[in-house]
Amino acid sequence: MTATIDDVARVAGVHRSTVSRALNPRTQVKLSPETTRRVQRAARELGYVPNAVARGLRTNESMSVGVVIPDLLNPIFPPIISGIDSILRPAGYTALVTDIQGGLDAYEVALASLRQRRVDGFILATAQLDEGESFHRLHEQGVRAVLVNRAAASSPFPVVHGDDAGGMREALDHLATLGHVRIAHLHGPEWLSTTEGRRAAFDEWSRRHPEVTVTGSYCGPLTPEGGQEIMSDLLDASPEAWSRPTAVVTGNDLMALGALRALRARGLHCPGDMSIVGFNDMPFADEFSPPLTTVRVPLRQLGIESARLLVQQLHDEGGGGMELTLPVTLMVRGSTAPPPG
Repeated sequence: MTATIDDVARVAGVHRSTVSRALNPRTQVKLSPETTRRVQRAARELGYVPNAVARGLRTNESMSVGVVIPDLLNPIFPPIISGIDSILRPAGYTALVTDIQGGLDAYEVALASLRQRRVDGFILATAQLDEGESFHRLHEQGVRAVLVNRAAASSPFPVVHGDDAGGMREALDHLATLGHVRIAHLHGPEWLSTTEGRRAAFDEWSRRHPEVTVTGSYCGPLTPEGGQEIMSDLLDASPEAWSRPTAVVTGNDLMALGALRALRARGLHCPGDMSIVGFNDMPFADEFSPPLTTVRVPLRQLGIESARLLVQQLHDEGGGGMELTLPVTLMVRGSTAPPPG
């Protein structure tokens, strides 16, 4: 026989309303820790699970949050999701994660599907530049959301991202200090906000350092295959050692992995023939061969801060209309060295 809230109240020796409070993370703070533990222990012993649907009908809250991710196969997103869950779960919310890989249309479909499920808010990790109109429309409709791992000019929602510009400057300063004067940029699609910010920082740095020659700016998918293809294009354009760059900065670590493959396919070595810097410090970047010098973005902390800001909104404690930029760190490893010769 299925246990009821009254069964739990009887075993725990409390009123049924106390059971409701003890099993709701948002209200259990009103009880003593000992009472909460006693009720939770009774619920476990009886196998009682609160009916979230019924609670939602009473409170007009689903206690769920839609998390929209552009590509779950990208290793940077699991740490972000882990950070999100570490805040949402103790607050009583369930993360409903959806993966979109079909551009703006897939994004709109995902939003509609999650709204049909009456999620209480959104954490949006998408990075397309053409989503701005959608953000303003959602805001006008009263939707609560936070944008994570992207920049968004004049966003109506809070934005949490790493200091991409600062990271790019650190990477280029590192290469210049090593003695590199021919540097190329392998970046992602220009319709991504992360590409726009990092490329702008690269261009600004190069203008401030006329002694460094930018030997090319190559665009491709932020994947190993994309990195391998555009690194091959770079090597085809500069087949002689004297003309090709001695260092490249890539759009992310996956692209750096592909660039390493392209070098090996030509019989070239990193960092002996060319230094490579990645971006993000995704899991296992230190296991590359050679270990990858990369800009570490605090991925899990991005998730933590975005979820914290959303929970503040959902509890009417502020958190709206702000931009939070987290510091990044250049992780110097084996893929960078002084230029050859």
